[in-house]
Amino acid sequence: MPIISSGYKAKGLFKSGHFSTIYSAKLRPIPKVAQVRKRLELTDGDFVDIDWSYHNTTGDKSKKVAILLHGLEGDAQRVYMQGQAKALIQGGWDVAAMNHRGCSGEENRLYLSYNSGRTQDLSELIDHILTQEQYTNIALVGFSLGGNLLLKYLGEPREVSHKIVAGIAISAPIDLQSSLDSLMTKTNKPYSLVFLKDLRKKYKRKMKLFPGLMSKEKLNQVKTLLDFDNTYTAPAHGFKNAEQYYQKSSAKAFLPNIKKPVLILNAANDSFLAPACYPFELAKQHENIYLEVPDTGGHVGFHVTNAEYYSEVRVLDFLNSML
Repeated sequence: MPIISSGYKAKGLFKSGHFSTIYSAKLRPIPKVAQVRKRLELTDGDFVDIDWSYHNTTGDKSKKVAILLHGLEGDAQRVYMQGQAKALIQGGWDVAAMNHRGCSGEENRLYLSYNSGRTQDLSELIDHILTQEQYTNIALVGFSLGGNLLLKYLGEPREVSHKIVAGIAISAPIDLQSSLDSLMTKTNKPYSLVFLKDLRKKYKRKMKLFPGLMSKEKLNQVKTLLDFDNTYTAPAHGFKNAEQYYQKSSAKAFLPNIKKPVLILNAANDSFLAPACYPFELAKQHENIYLEVPDTGGHVGFHVTNAEYYSEVRVLDFLNSML
C-alpha cells in the first residue's frame, strides 16, 4: 500500500517529541473507563489478567472486540490504554485489555514472564475469545512493545482466524536492537533510567520466588537495559543472549508474511525509534501494510486535546474501514 499521508499536526509545545511523550505518559488526565477483571489460566500453569470493558453494560455485548496490548512495564490502567479503550467503547467495540504476565499487580507464577516477541499468551487469549465468546470481529491494538508483539503474531507461520479483521501498532519498535540503541543514547537516558528502575524492582520481587535462578550478585551487574536483557530476559525465555533475543523477536522480519491489514503509526520525532522502525520500502509494495508517519507525536503522544488523541480516533477509523 502507498504510504499514508498523516492528518496529524501537533500544536504548540506538543511539536516537541519529548514534551508530547512525557506529557502524555505523566500529565494527561486518565480517562475514566469501567473495567471488569477476568483471569485467563494459561496452558503452562501461569496466568494473565484481562481487564474487560463493554460498549453496552446493560444489554447484549457488542459483536466486535479489540484486544489492547500495553508497552514495557505498563498495564491496562495506563492512560494510553484507558484513552484507547474509551474511544473504542464509544465507537461500539468491547475491549479486552491484556496485562502481560506480572503486570497486573500480582507476580506471575513462573520464572519466565513476558517480552517483546513472546506471542504465546496473546495466542491463548485469542483462542479463548474465539471459543468462549460470541464475537464476529476481533481487532488487535498494541502500543510500543505491544505493537511489536501483535505484528510478530500476525506474521508468524500460523493460521490466523478469519475473525481477526486488522491490527494497529502504535509507536512500535519493530527493530529491537536499533531501538534499544536509540533508547540508550544520552538524550533518552531519563526514559531508560525509569524503565530500568521498574525492571530492577520487578527482578527483586521475583528473586524471592526463584532464589536458585536469581541473585543480588546478578542484579548488581545490571546497569543498563541491555544488561537486564542479558541477565534476565534472554535466559528466562530461552535465548543465548540479548542479541539473539532482539534478532528473533523483532517484528520487522515477520512483516512480509502478514496477511491481515495492519496500520503502523510511528511518529517521525519518536526518540525511542530508530530509522529501521519505519519500513517505507516494504509498505510501498505490501498490500496489507499501511504505514503512517506524522512529523510529530513523540512516543504514544498524539495529543489533540486531553480528551482526544489522534491515535485513538485513527484506530477507530482504520478498524471501521476494514469492516
